[in-house]
Amino acid sequence: MEVETPTNEKPITVTSFETETTISEIEVTAPTAPPDPRSGWPEILVFGFIPSQEITTLQDNIDVFTQVLSEALGIEVVGTVTTDYPTLGVAMGAGEMDIGAFGPQSFILADRQYGNMELLAQSVRYGDSTYHTQYFTNDPKVCDGDPEPGTFYYDAGNNVIAVGPTDSPQLQVGYDHDNNRDKVYAEGLRCPHPIPITVIEGRTISFVSETSTSGFLVPTVQLNNAGLETDQYISIYGTGSHDSSVLNVYNGDATFGVSFNDARRNVSEQFPDVGEKVIVFNISDRIANDVVAVRRDLPKNLKDALFITMVNYIGSDSGRQIMEGIYGWTDLQRVDTTTLDSLKLVADLIDYKK
Repeated sequence: MEVETPTNEKPITVTSFETETTISEIEVTAPTAPPDPRSGWPEILVFGFIPSQEITTLQDNIDVFTQVLSEALGIEVVGTVTTDYPTLGVAMGAGEMDIGAFGPQSFILADRQYGNMELLAQSVRYGDSTYHTQYFTNDPKVCDGDPEPGTFYYDAGNNVIAVGPTDSPQLQVGYDHDNNRDKVYAEGLRCPHPIPITVIEGRTISFVSETSTSGFLVPTVQLNNAGLETDQYISIYGTGSHDSSVLNVYNGDATFGVSFNDARRNVSEQFPDVGEKVIVFNISDRIANDVVAVRRDLPKNLKDALFITMVNYIGSDSGRQIMEGIYGWTDLQRVDTTTLDSLKLVADLIDYKK
């Protein structure tokens, strides 16, 4: 088919122009270096810990952990063991430390006082972001039957029930990381059924320290709610570590004691029979695990890098072994509603105690 060009349209004329341009007439922008991702980062980060085990072993584990952080972040990270949680809170509040591993109570108290802290991570122990106080004794007659291997955990309604030694997320003494029986150590024993904590009345109980959430605050309030005032039992204290509270009962300095679950593991290498001599007879309500807090004014990308590095490290076999040795951590996660709900519970307990 032929297409005719309309005769009433004028032909189109294209004029060509030649343009001479010299290099001096072109604005050339020199390439710029990408922004430094570490801009604003401090040269040194100080990570604060509190005693959870024998100090030399703890410092050795911390040194390995902070060396990994240093290499991954490209800045020096120093790990320091403070006397207790209040000392850690003061140091972070004054800007002398940048990161801290806190128990729930100590974080709330420090944040209320200084207001310069931000939650970075929630610790996880064997798949559980919460833990509890365990009540234990060296007197098997406290039980309603012969003590047996196992521990206590919760049913669907959060009622305390007796379970087998591998039926709780918290690793029990006498078992390895894969929940296989480790016959080097005695199996951890419990009473056949939960025993009311009022059995403590008139006798001696070992607490961890007055600043410990699971080792003092929660059990003290629970005892009060059960009708026992502090003058109705004799209180002694460990040296600030949960190990020491276990050993107070193991050595017979107290008939009863409290710690996190299962702190008997921390002393099992030195005392392989601790699981059968220190018998668990009840546990508390759920408590948020330790949290990691940072100074709020640290750069956001540094906080994110810290979190990612710690998660990657604890996800390795060697990292998990080190972190489990420091605080029993087996994973880290971002703070979620479970954490915040539990922290609110602990805040209510603090206010109740006042």
